[in-house]
Amino acid sequence: MTALVLPQGSPHDFDFLIGHWNVHNRRLTHRLSGANHWKIFSATHWLEQRLGGIANIDQMDCPSEGFSGVSVRCFDLNQRRWAIYWINSRDGVMSPPVLGGFNGDIGLFYGRDSDDGRSVHVRFTWTRLGRDAARWEQAFSLDGREWETNWVMDFNREGASA
Repeated sequence: MTALVLPQGSPHDFDFLIGHWNVHNRRLTHRLSGANHWKIFSATHWLEQRLGGIANIDQMDCPSEGFSGVSVRCFDLNQRRWAIYWINSRDGVMSPPVLGGFNGDIGLFYGRDSDDGRSVHVRFTWTRLGRDAARWEQAFSLDGREWETNWVMDFNREGASA
């Protein structure tokens, strides 16, 4: 396998996500098993910038699922790359970062983590869909070549007409 070239970005990549959002979630109940049963639930989300835009923090609350999560993003000015960390209220553990950036309206971020005791490659895909909509997708891979999307979030800005 050839080495992955991580995308670069800009400190303004996540400006579109500032504010409050309603989120429609679809998450696979069993990952990397060939299953196709999706759990559907709603969430609320907000994002604020810090340090002049080179860092941001967001929170997603999923009341029906009994958890909340926080993302911390920081932009490395020298490498021109974002690092995204995730922490959820179920375990309070900060996940290893995914790294990357945007090219146009598509952002790609890659990293490594574990899922049910297995080492997995992780890919986040952000898609900007105008001022009031966005999509986030998470995919896992065991080999870094074949990916399974296991979580999709559709964002609609709070107060915007659908």
